[in-house]
Amino acid sequence: MDGVTDSGSAPLPASDRPDVAARLRDALLAASFTADGLLDLLGAPAYAALARSETVPALRATRGDTPLETLVRLFLLQQPVPHARVADVLPVEEALATGWLTRVGGDEVAATVDVRPYGGPDGEDWFIVSDLGCAVGGAGGIGRRNEEVVLGVGGASTTLAGITVRTPVASALDLGTGSGIQALHASRHATRVTATDVNPRALHITALTLALSGAPAADLREGSLFEPVRDDETFDLIVSNPPFVISPGARLTYRDGGMGGDDLCRSLVQQAGERLREGGFAQFLANWQHVAGEDWQDRLRSWVPRGCDAWIVQREVQDVTQYAELWLRDAGDHRGDPAEYQARYDAWLDEFEARKVRAVGFGWITLRRTGAPEPSVTVEEWPHPVEQPLGEAIRAHFDRLDYLREHDDAALLEGRFRLTAEVVQEQVGLPGAEDPEHVVLRQHRGMRRATKVDTVGAGFAGVCDGTLSAGRILDAIAQLVGEDPVLLRDRTPAQIRLLVEQGFLEPAG
Repeated sequence: MDGVTDSGSAPLPASDRPDVAARLRDALLAASFTADGLLDLLGAPAYAALARSETVPALRATRGDTPLETLVRLFLLQQPVPHARVADVLPVEEALATGWLTRVGGDEVAATVDVRPYGGPDGEDWFIVSDLGCAVGGAGGIGRRNEEVVLGVGGASTTLAGITVRTPVASALDLGTGSGIQALHASRHATRVTATDVNPRALHITALTLALSGAPAADLREGSLFEPVRDDETFDLIVSNPPFVISPGARLTYRDGGMGGDDLCRSLVQQAGERLREGGFAQFLANWQHVAGEDWQDRLRSWVPRGCDAWIVQREVQDVTQYAELWLRDAGDHRGDPAEYQARYDAWLDEFEARKVRAVGFGWITLRRTGAPEPSVTVEEWPHPVEQPLGEAIRAHFDRLDYLREHDDAALLEGRFRLTAEVVQEQVGLPGAEDPEHVVLRQHRGMRRATKVDTVGAGFAGVCDGTLSAGRILDAIAQLVGEDPVLLRDRTPAQIRLLVEQGFLEPAG
């Protein structure tokens, strides 16, 4: 790709000069233009303010002329910088010739794109390229400047990166790649990465992100959803942070899917099954409608393709007015003409009313291709804090499903289990009472679940260290509490299954 982009879009740096990108990368690293370097220079408050698109604290912290201050003002704050100062830090003539920089004023240069340091999961120094002023999302009214801009890293991007299963794979597909952050993460553990986007500008910027981060080039393809994928292609991993916003029309390419209601997310999920190899994962962020007279969980279950296990987690729900206001502000409509804002607000509410939508849910969808005769579909609401990254916890969830499918109650009682790391027991009851009113097991890792158990369940979990079978532990508990061991063995497997499924217990050996 050269530096020419769609009509009406600002020119981008050339993406066919990896040699220049490599020299730029070396210069950025030499100046400590990294996530850690920024934190040291700016301090925590100014660094956090940058993530909110607030630049005044960073401007105050970069009044000097060190190489790092020069780069921050140039690439993060989009300030013109004297040519001579930049020449001390970067190969400035090459950067000008290939479009990373442009001349402004008398003797100053300015960046043509936002370049933001991003720390990889194993300490890698990466760089995310995005359109100017679009590094952290749409709060600044991006849609009013250009409808096909490419955003940088926002909360949704990092959420998806954190929940993605990171086992080594042969092939990965990033649908709707945007600035390329998911493709960048996938390049660490996938031999081949394919990235698609309906916006050719996004593909160009993805190529820049990968090159500047020192990552292998991806197979970049233009098109919507699975259109660019050949009929015979399958993947071990599919990820997508799609344009999931449920809106009247498709005004903003980066967020609006252009299909009615939540049809884009439904189509994405339903079509993913046939694109997955056996054991492969597909992971998405999505919005879904809560429709009057319909169970939202049943709606999502109907999306799951045949031959796939699924784990769907609703993280947040907004009523239709909150939802409309969120995305109107994202586009900056609240800063424009009040009559136009009201008309657009009305259009959103008209759309929801016509579809009988009362609220909109947001969450994660994970599919895994399975040969099991009866795939497992779990749909739950979990708005509570979790510990990212969750990729390993999600992989372990599906491993436990396999274990439970392969073990009937008799086999379960022959099995040995361990209490997982950092699970604590809490007892709730009146002071001085002989027995607690109830016992709660609580996780301090992963999903950070809490579940009530009876005294038998609490005693069972507390003894599980992988040495004794479940049946022998229950027999000992039965003797201790004076209960028939046969009856206890008969009624406890359901509780054991729940504790295993939710990750409080793990099979030992």
